[in-house]
Amino acid sequence: MGTAPLRVGIAGLGTVGAGVLKLLATQGDLLARRVGRPMVVTSVSARDRNRDRGVDLSSVRWYDNAVDLASDDQVDVVVELIGGSDGIAARTVETALAHGKHVVTANKALLAHHGTALATQAEAQGLTLAFEAAVAGGIPVIKGLREGLAANQVREVHGILNGTCNYILTEMRTTGRDFGDVLAEAQAKGYAEADPSFDIDGVDAAHKLAILTSVAFGTRVDFANVHVEGIRHISALDIDYAGQLGYRIKLLGIARRTENGIEQRVNPCMVPVGSLIAATDGVFNAVVADSDFADKVALVGRGAGAGPTASAVVADLVDIAIGRRTPTFAVPAGQLAPLTPAPLSARRGRYYVRLMVVDRPGVIADVAAALRDQNVSMESFLQRGRAPGEAVPVVLTTHDTEEVAMLRALAVIGGLDAVQETPRMIRIEDY
Repeated sequence: MGTAPLRVGIAGLGTVGAGVLKLLATQGDLLARRVGRPMVVTSVSARDRNRDRGVDLSSVRWYDNAVDLASDDQVDVVVELIGGSDGIAARTVETALAHGKHVVTANKALLAHHGTALATQAEAQGLTLAFEAAVAGGIPVIKGLREGLAANQVREVHGILNGTCNYILTEMRTTGRDFGDVLAEAQAKGYAEADPSFDIDGVDAAHKLAILTSVAFGTRVDFANVHVEGIRHISALDIDYAGQLGYRIKLLGIARRTENGIEQRVNPCMVPVGSLIAATDGVFNAVVADSDFADKVALVGRGAGAGPTASAVVADLVDIAIGRRTPTFAVPAGQLAPLTPAPLSARRGRYYVRLMVVDRPGVIADVAAALRDQNVSMESFLQRGRAPGEAVPVVLTTHDTEEVAMLRALAVIGGLDAVQETPRMIRIEDY
């Protein structure tokens, strides 16, 4: 450590990379006082040399290939901001570690797929693999779980992990518009990518949840066992009914310790309107950890953007600069336990169901019979007006029941002649 500068190489100068350059230039003196040594960017790599990033790079070595930057003798720590689970990003990180360099990354896909192996490689060489920026942008959720709650057994961690989906659901609720219209607006404003699949289909949140699960429960990163659902099927009608029932719909990532193992899932949920999660709107993220001694701890903030994400990257650089080291995923990589996945079919909880049925006598009795046959008890029932012979929405909520029973009942209900669309089910979480 000492007082020699920490020499930083940045691979990837997109929104976040440029943000890191600006933050280090703006806060250089403050950071040097806090860590006792300067942090200096000595090398960068990006596709476009001519783009203006708002910082003078004339004295910095430029690499067209990030892998070459990763083996630069004048770099102590490589900041990987390229993205993607494989390819150049993976080769850059592996090369940096192989050459004895610490790594800071914001790459949730890389960690979700290869996090355990990379942690093992880093720790075997006494190196840091840091990734605060990979989950929830500027919110210090990794440090909060790994260090702030180090004395606790975590029972559950859940939250809003994707700002694009949260923005879309918020706009749908406040404007009454449907999914497609709001998605197009989000793309126009830059909140959603031209191809938004990773966001709206829940994959981005699932990457982040797999990382949180490992940190929270001391297990190997296991993205393959995350149940993933997105928000494409959420309609303005569902959001309206949720409000009438006292709920809001949020896309949540949930990792929960159960008697059957660890449940990992990303799916739309109904949460009580008075909860912190329900009140987290727009592009904001929120993460709640429930543990034995600290009870519930909540963190809310911006989950993306140049400033917040750069802040998280530089927080990791500060740890490296002062020599602060912790195991990558809270316990040494060699002690990470295999994750025993809890089957989602064993979930016990409440459910919202919306049906589009032909308004004629006997239909509701048939629906009730299908629920009764699976020991599913209705809690509430809503039907708007009458339209004899036409399709009308019918909404019901259930008391606690096992998901496997709910799915069996819905399979029967979906096969009824009077049911015109696939039944829509949303899990209710009473946070």
